[in-house]
Amino acid sequence: MIETSARLLQLLSLLQLRREWTGPALAQRMAVTERTVRRDIGKLRTLGYPINASPGVAGGYQLGAGAQLPPLLLDDDEALAVAIGLTAVTASPVSGVGEASVRALTKLEQVLPPRLRPRFAGLRSAVTRMAAVSTPVDPEILTALSAAITERRSVAFRYDRHDGESSRRVVEPYRLVDTGRRWYLVAFDRTREDWRTFRVDRCRSVPVARDRFVPRPLPAPDLAVYVQESITRSPFSYDALIRFHAPLEELAAHVPPSTGTLEADGDHHTLLRAGFDSLDFPLAYLASWDIDFEVLEPAAMRDRAAVVADRLRRAGEATGTAAPGLLHDGGGPEPGPR
Repeated sequence: MIETSARLLQLLSLLQLRREWTGPALAQRMAVTERTVRRDIGKLRTLGYPINASPGVAGGYQLGAGAQLPPLLLDDDEALAVAIGLTAVTASPVSGVGEASVRALTKLEQVLPPRLRPRFAGLRSAVTRMAAVSTPVDPEILTALSAAITERRSVAFRYDRHDGESSRRVVEPYRLVDTGRRWYLVAFDRTREDWRTFRVDRCRSVPVARDRFVPRPLPAPDLAVYVQESITRSPFSYDALIRFHAPLEELAAHVPPSTGTLEADGDHHTLLRAGFDSLDFPLAYLASWDIDFEVLEPAAMRDRAAVVADRLRRAGEATGTAAPGLLHDGGGPEPGPR
């Protein structure tokens, strides 16, 4: 009886893991016969679990909507891992997820065994997450996009560009990428016949699923890297390559992934690739790090660095007189009121 109950729980877990399973695939994963799978499916239906079955060679089993699944059983390490994960997303840019995570943490604490509660309480009191500035995203939009990606369906939605122009887009979605501050969608835009990266917070309507599409060759092997390239370089007027006289681990503390990409250049130097709309601001900002650097590209940035450096040199050599009223007879600053 215990063996049968354990097998039913395993079958339920597998049905949650994948949208649809064939009978032979379930039998192989559970190391039983297909007849046993059919018998266990029948038992689960008797217990009230809606399990749909589609006939034919390509048919299979699917857990129906509204299934009341049993509580997830976690060992000690898994329970603490869930707690850490929930703590990490309390500052999520997804609307409502932070509050939901706090509620879930409270419920998790109530069902933990006594031996784990001190460790859990210590984790909650010792860890504080600093929320980054982020743009909230509608979870319904994320859910619609993730479903379309899984089912390989094109979607249509209203989208606001960075200049405020709104238009209707029909795209083939491939991946959602979370940078920590924002969510991005990598998709093939059918109207423009090209790959695009969309900020999910700029979607002004819930994406509507349309026809299925045949997957295209991806624009890059790693779509997370593709998004990073898109948001840190391509939208800007200047594409810069800068060589710092410091190792990669030192520069990593200054450059978040949403700002630029870092690459080791030997043991003691690092290359930064980033995009800028201005030349003066990045030069002043990079100079404030107190790390020697060389501007390799673009030439306009090197020329501007020379102009700024000459201006700063002249400022450092200036010996002009102070404005009237700033000096008193003793030659020092005039004392203020006490």
